[in-house]
Amino acid sequence: MPAEKRPPTGTDGPPALGAWRVEGDRWSFGVWAPEARGLALEVLRERDGGGAERIALERRGDALVATVGGLVEGDLYRYVFPDGRRRPDPRTRRQPEGVHGPSALVDLASLPRRPLERRTPVSDWVIYELHVGTFTPEGTFDGVVDELGYLRNELGVDAIEIMPVSPFPGTRNWGYDGVHPFAVQESYGGPAGLARLVAAAHERGLAVVLDVVYNHLGPEGNYLREFGPYFTHKYETPWGDALNFDDARSDGVRAFFRDNAIQWIRDYGVDALRLDAVQMIHDASPRHVVAEIAEAAQAHGGFVIAESDMNDPVTVRPRPEGGWGVDAQWSDDLHHSIHDLLTGERSGYYIDYGEASDVATALRRGFVYDGTRQSKFRGKAFGRSTAGIPCERHVVCLQNHDQVGNRARGDRIAALAGVEGAKVGAAAVLLSPEIPLLFMGEEYAAPQPFPFFTSHGDPGLARAVTEGRRNEFAAFAWVGEVPDPQAEATFASAVLRLGDRHEPPHDGVLAWHRELLGLRHGHPALGGSRRGDRMIVRGYDTDRVVTMERWSEDGRSRLIAILAFAREGRVPRLAISPGEWGRKLDTGDPRFGGDGVASPAELRVEGSGEIELALPPLGAWIYESC
Repeated sequence: MPAEKRPPTGTDGPPALGAWRVEGDRWSFGVWAPEARGLALEVLRERDGGGAERIALERRGDALVATVGGLVEGDLYRYVFPDGRRRPDPRTRRQPEGVHGPSALVDLASLPRRPLERRTPVSDWVIYELHVGTFTPEGTFDGVVDELGYLRNELGVDAIEIMPVSPFPGTRNWGYDGVHPFAVQESYGGPAGLARLVAAAHERGLAVVLDVVYNHLGPEGNYLREFGPYFTHKYETPWGDALNFDDARSDGVRAFFRDNAIQWIRDYGVDALRLDAVQMIHDASPRHVVAEIAEAAQAHGGFVIAESDMNDPVTVRPRPEGGWGVDAQWSDDLHHSIHDLLTGERSGYYIDYGEASDVATALRRGFVYDGTRQSKFRGKAFGRSTAGIPCERHVVCLQNHDQVGNRARGDRIAALAGVEGAKVGAAAVLLSPEIPLLFMGEEYAAPQPFPFFTSHGDPGLARAVTEGRRNEFAAFAWVGEVPDPQAEATFASAVLRLGDRHEPPHDGVLAWHRELLGLRHGHPALGGSRRGDRMIVRGYDTDRVVTMERWSEDGRSRLIAILAFAREGRVPRLAISPGEWGRKLDTGDPRFGGDGVASPAELRVEGSGEIELALPPLGAWIYESC
């Protein structure tokens, strides 16, 4: 199914910005440049020996426009300032020669499209986050396509989340240094490669989430401020001046990112956007720009997920109630609580966690810090209440790119807590009422780290990134050499060897994840809406045990997970609903790489609702009501 044809110009509205095919070989060009004294369009016709052609642009309000004939998809062009500076189109869709080179014409209507036949709500998804460059040895969209059958049919996830794909310097980057938000990294496969991946995912029943960055642009190849007031001195961010969402002439900037969100949904068929670090999107307007972007994306049939460390449900609260109206938000507290319980780390923000009761609180209401607790790390009370917000508005994880990659050496949880610890943590996340997210390779305890890596071409910037990375970890008690982000070996160390999943102990960890995902998708106690209301979760701090009991909407089916986080055996007295319970899963099962099943085949809980159990170290037992 082709992309919807968007008229390039209109008689009763502003001109379309970017380059659009009008008809045949005629293309329209529009660039927002409210303060530019003048711009020319330079079209490169080397393909037929014609060389470069300079075309005058006509000013129309804050935009400069032209319509040019004799062009075909793939032709190169750029804008020329009066002083001779040549710059890519701010809305370029393809940069075949890198972030500094000319732009290339892309006809979005020609991209392959295949709609997802049956798309479930975000709340029902298990999301698999991946980095295109390191997920497969090929490091391309087509390389990801080859593994979609495994992700959907063998593992059983519902959606893939792709880390940012906007062009960045060189060929090695996490993607958060992108500088051309409308374009797609050429080394990954460019616009056509992304479209093929989305269509192939849909063919296999997988939804696609695209990570987009609307809080900053990368430092190298960032030419936006030369065209207009894209940035403001009103606010500072870790990356310098903030994007201008509420200062003078901010309407054009808001439209830039709103249109960007629409492009991915409408023209590429992406199902959902994940907005990076929305707490760094500064906007004091009556209507926050995140709410505006979310409404635009949703109007075109997409979902929106926001990453936020504010612990503020304003992100997901409906817009009529004063919220931003996004569909879900990344919530870190469950990760921090499980990680600290498994590793014992107490430096940096981990100082605020470490108890089994923290895990229970995060499972119960999404946030541990909801305004009622003092944060030692922040030195103040932090967060707001999630009252009235369903659990299934929170995306939770045991690992993600940030929590792995923002460690000094990119250590994964299995390297820190062992595979048994990783299996217990996986049970807490995958049986939670929230939306689980897996980070690529987590499902089989991939041995490869995921360190931070870059390939900046500016030597001064490269040195600054390397030195800054080493200074970044001052608040954490991590020792040892920090890998150089610019070194190719740092990138190479992160490339997954997917064949590892067939070898011990990784095959057992994969089997555990497959069983948990099968349970999540098939057991009546784990589905439905407002599922957090059908749950009892308890944390036993002294014994480092968490119990999570969930039941179906009709109350007939119940499931309980007993999660032991201690590194030595314990005999706690646990509160469990009276009745008979039959064993469903045990991490000790040799199928999962364990040393042997230690859990009783049945539990008989009397009317007191208490039972004493001899639990193994780092184990998870799952029972269902008989």
